[in-house]
Amino acid sequence: MPKQPKVFTYDTTLRDGAQRKGISYSLDDKLKITRLLDEFGIHYIEGGWPGSNPKDAEYFEQAAKLNLKQAKVAAFGSTRRVNQDVATDMQVKALVDSKAQVITVVAKSWPLHVTEVLRTTLEENLAMIRDTVAYLKSHEREVVLDAEHFFDGYRADSQYAIECLKVAQEAGADWIALCDTNGGSLPSWISQVINDLKGHINIPLGIHAHNDAELAVANSIAAVEAGATMIQGTINGYGERCGNANLTSIIPTLSLKMGCEAIDEDALTGLTELSRAVCEIANLNPDPHWPYVGTAAFAHKGGIHVAAIERIAASYEHIPPDTVGNGREIVISELSGRGNVRMRAAELGLSVEGHEKEVLDAIKEMEGQGLSVESAEGTFELLIRRRLAGYQAPFEILDLVVQSERRCGAHILCSQATVKMKVGGEIYHTVAESTGPVQAIDDAMRKALCEVYPQVNEVHLVDYKVRILDPESATAATTRVLVEAGYKEQRWNSVGCSQNIIDASGQALADSLELFLLRFLERGEVSDGD
Repeated sequence: MPKQPKVFTYDTTLRDGAQRKGISYSLDDKLKITRLLDEFGIHYIEGGWPGSNPKDAEYFEQAAKLNLKQAKVAAFGSTRRVNQDVATDMQVKALVDSKAQVITVVAKSWPLHVTEVLRTTLEENLAMIRDTVAYLKSHEREVVLDAEHFFDGYRADSQYAIECLKVAQEAGADWIALCDTNGGSLPSWISQVINDLKGHINIPLGIHAHNDAELAVANSIAAVEAGATMIQGTINGYGERCGNANLTSIIPTLSLKMGCEAIDEDALTGLTELSRAVCEIANLNPDPHWPYVGTAAFAHKGGIHVAAIERIAASYEHIPPDTVGNGREIVISELSGRGNVRMRAAELGLSVEGHEKEVLDAIKEMEGQGLSVESAEGTFELLIRRRLAGYQAPFEILDLVVQSERRCGAHILCSQATVKMKVGGEIYHTVAESTGPVQAIDDAMRKALCEVYPQVNEVHLVDYKVRILDPESATAATTRVLVEAGYKEQRWNSVGCSQNIIDASGQALADSLELFLLRFLERGEVSDGD
């Protein structure tokens, strides 16, 4: 593939991305993300609008002290106010005072916005663009003009939309970014407009796409194919309404599929880590189904797919997962084939030893009863381990009794669990009380197990989820209980299912503790009390 022209990445996670509902970055958050973007290799980082709030003004003061490796920090603002001298416009003054290397100015290019939103004349809008760009260039700044609503403006009055760009070009703008602000354009329209502009505009063009029609990534790629050399977007597609163009999808597409020089190839392996780090700072859960970086982006569930993957990975993977720092996941469910069982067992460091069909049949039977093995990989691991040569159950539950009662004068129910267990050849009869039945069961089991395996007290409950599988059965519904347990930095899930929530909880808890003991007895990290 011949090398294409360099495409510059312009990140606006800190400004446009912050307009997403639910995001509120602190100053420290913005500085952390700036460092991450610079280390990854983003070319331009739009830090905010210094004329709009004190936090953004402070950001530019602090960002100047970061000693960034290569990224240029851009300040965002608008053209001067209607009928005002640009030199006395306080918003423009704040842009200059920010000392940002790059200043991005948003300008109207749709007559509807000029006459109905700004409530001025088309001629005055052109003067606002000319004056602002020229003034910023006189202060020796790199200037990017964001032509707002450009594709809608071009459709309404192409001559005026082009005139807005020409004025900016003549005033000295370094870049013109064409904005699909309402996010409703199609890729074919994006391409047509950019091709039309080639005879009128001589400075580099960029694209700033919004995702209201789920086309921001496609429109950005179409723009590059038509000749744009700057992509504006955000990490994870964060942004107002439906979001902005998602750089975590665009960058690997440009680099791996189009041969564009958009990011250093070695840096691309940090893409998934960058995506998740920004999620963490934004306090938002990552979408597992994001392309390239989602946890499910290279997850394979269908048996036919996994059988092919086992032979040739490229048969169902458009790129190697590690190219973007992600990994493959083999999902186990009733849709699985023998290859799923074999490959997932190998990932766990186990061998099914010819028991693939036996394990698969057990999975299908369990899923038919309502147990979701897909969401409880600890339960799957137990299915494998229980079929290994030499398997011995570390314990056996002989009896389990749970009582709940509201005692005299108490305002809440109290639960008591009695467990009879065989552990290490001995019978233990233990009782535990708690405000809830699940905690009481867990405590009673641990009391018995700790007589032989004291390390079991280091296992802690991380999460407990209940789902009703047949709500039409009302209080007689079948209940699925998913337990997540942890030991040090490790986590595992186990599942139980029954019409009795206590029974389902007991199953999940018992499996969780058994898996811990099997794993760590095998590794020598857990030994008996002797």
